[in-house]
Amino acid sequence: MEITTLCYIEDNGKYLMLHRTKKKNDINEGKWIAPGGHCENGESPDDCARREVLEETGLRLKTLRFRGIVTFYSKAVAGDRDELYTEEEKNPFSKDVTDYMCLFTSDDYEGTLTSCDEGTLEWIAKDRISELNLWKGDLIFFKLIDDPGQQFFSLKLTYEGDVLTEAVLDGIIIDPDDYIY
Repeated sequence: MEITTLCYIEDNGKYLMLHRTKKKNDINEGKWIAPGGHCENGESPDDCARREVLEETGLRLKTLRFRGIVTFYSKAVAGDRDELYTEEEKNPFSKDVTDYMCLFTSDDYEGTLTSCDEGTLEWIAKDRISELNLWKGDLIFFKLIDDPGQQFFSLKLTYEGDVLTEAVLDGIIIDPDDYIY
């Protein structure tokens, strides 16, 4: 299991998005996601989000808001990610992987946007987000984070390969199409 972070940075009705096109063996290759990455030893999720945003964008977050935890249950894709796990963490009877992603937002940052060695950074208008090549589950949490009244949430997304097969929000199975951004 891995703990990762994503931080959607908002400015003037746009989100800063990263088109993942440069990193080899990238499960997100070709997808648009937010800046983020894996927590390092001794880091809190907050620390990780701040570090990853700075490394990938050149922007320093002044404040950030922890919006939710997303559990990714990926069936039959673990072989593509074996280098991320120790032998003890790998289940010899399954190729399933569970990861936890801490989801943050921020609209309070400083600095100048730099280039990213993992892809291209671009400010995308909120009303164009659904036009991007995204994981289907990302559209669910886009809708959740865009709601200013949305409380902290737990979202479990089950994928078989690239196909979203189930979404569970705060313990209740939902129809992903009801939550599409």
